Parts: sequence; C-alpha cells; structure tokens
Amino acid sequence: MLDTQSASWEEISAAIARGLIAVLPVGAVEQHGAHLPVLTDTVLASGVARRIAAGCDALLLPAIAYGDAWTAEAWAGTLSLSPETLRLTVTDIGRGLQRMGVKGLITVNGHFGNREPINLAARTLSEAGLPVLHLDYPRLEALAAELMESEPAGPGFYHADEVETSMMLALAPETVRMERAAPEYPEFPELFGSEPMKLSAFNRSGVFGDPRPATAQKGAELIGGIAAESLRLIGLWKKKYGI
Repeated sequence: MLDTQSASWEEISAAIARGLIAVLPVGAVEQHGAHLPVLTDTVLASGVARRIAAGCDALLLPAIAYGDAWTAEAWAGTLSLSPETLRLTVTDIGRGLQRMGVKGLITVNGHFGNREPINLAARTLSEAGLPVLHLDYPRLEALAAELMESEPAGPGFYHADEVETSMMLALAPETVRMERAAPEYPEFPELFGSEPMKLSAFNRSGVFGDPRPATAQKGAELIGGIAAESLRLIGLWKKKYGI
C-alpha cells in the first residue's frame, strides 16, 4: 500500500507503473449524537479504506471529508455538499487518476446520502474507460446482526448507534465520549424513504439505536469483516477487468 497523503510524486508514479489501483474514502460532516464527533463518517470510511488498501496493495487517496448530509442539516455542525457537487468531485478525481495511468478506482463510502452521487460518478467514469467499484460496507448488516447486542433503529439503518460507536472506539477512541451515550429509538414515519425528509422531523438526539453496548473489540471485528468481504469483491472485479 502507498498512502498518498505522505508520498512524493515520484513514489506515486512508480506505484502507478507497478499497476496499483486507487482507493478513495468518501465520508461526511454531520451530527452523530452527543457522544461522537461530526467527522465520524469520514473517520470510519478512512479507516476501512486503509484496511482495504493494505489488503490489496493499492494507492490510498486522501478522503473526501464532506458528503451529501442534507437530512441532518437541522443539527449544528453538519455541513453538506449538494449531490451534484459530490458527483462532480468524485468524477474529477477519477478523471485525474485516469490521466495519471491508474487502471481502476475503488470508492469506500461511509455515509448513506453519498450512495447515489457516487454511483452516478462511477457510471460516468466507467463510460470513459475507468473501471470503478463502489463499496458501501459490504456484509455490514449480517455482521451487525451477529456481533451487536442492541437492535438497529431500522432495517440496515446504523447511525451513532452500537455499530458506528464500536467502529469509532476501534479507530479513534479518544474522540468517543461514552459518558454521553444515550439511546433513542424514534418511530420512522410511514413515508420515510418515499419522500425527501429531514431526520430531525422525528428524532431529537441524532442517535438511532443504542450506543451503550459498544466496544472497541466489536468495532475491530466489524471492520475486519467488512474489509474481508470488500477484498473478496475486489478480487472478482480485478479479474473481470484484467487489472
């Protein structure tokens, strides 16, 4: 793995010549309750991406720290990009990598609202000849069901809960304030997911679920499981494109 945040252009050039692909974490700046920092999604995406890049010997790119966090804008600290801005940012980074000679791009998404912009960027880049694999914490739901003590607030909905808090305890424990952790299980409106809706319309604390049973060990196992499944998918993807 080569971490481009500390590498020189000569080291990057040599890595590209060896055939290294690029891994791009995409996070967000949004509230995560009273016990987690607003940069949680970016920290998690970066940590998972580092594990993946090490496992497949790739170029680890600096994270896109901001994402489409419109749904959380009612809480202080949340800063959101428009979907179009995020789509164009990923597209421009991909085009730059392609100009350098990188043969493929893997995106590691840490925030639900980023999914559509990243997918649209991947479509554009694929049509331009750059293969893109979009990873969104594969196997997370199955791993959470196996490892977590608490129930999720909604199917596949993990936000400032035991899942994310455990992962943060594994990656950046100094930023977690467990003494402030408190559960909230809001009632999701019937139209949730069928129309644009801000989360503050039915949630007070910004927590969805119960973060209190979180541990660093659980977080490490979640990250390890996500990375293992990601590497399996990367192997299939690289074989498909002959990378």
